[in-house]
Amino acid sequence: MSKEVMDQSSMKFTIFMIHVLAEAWGISCGEVYKKLDKSGVIDDYLTPCYDVLHTLGEQYLTEDIEEYLKLRGVEV
Repeated sequence: MSKEVMDQSSMKFTIFMIHVLAEAWGISCGEVYKKLDKSGVIDDYLTPCYDVLHTLGEQYLTEDIEEYLKLRGVEV
């Protein structure tokens, strides 16, 4: 991690979201990780905003992350 130190809770949340997104998008967890890493979602969004994000629902988070990726030119 470059900007934020990922603690155990935010790491578990990130792994959980990778699995949720993989299922929603019909692609492998590895492919999801590459998209999230390439776009900065993990370092710039999931980790620093963990306190708020982990309280939200899977569908909302999936849609929110899709929008985040689209704004950064990453195809879902």
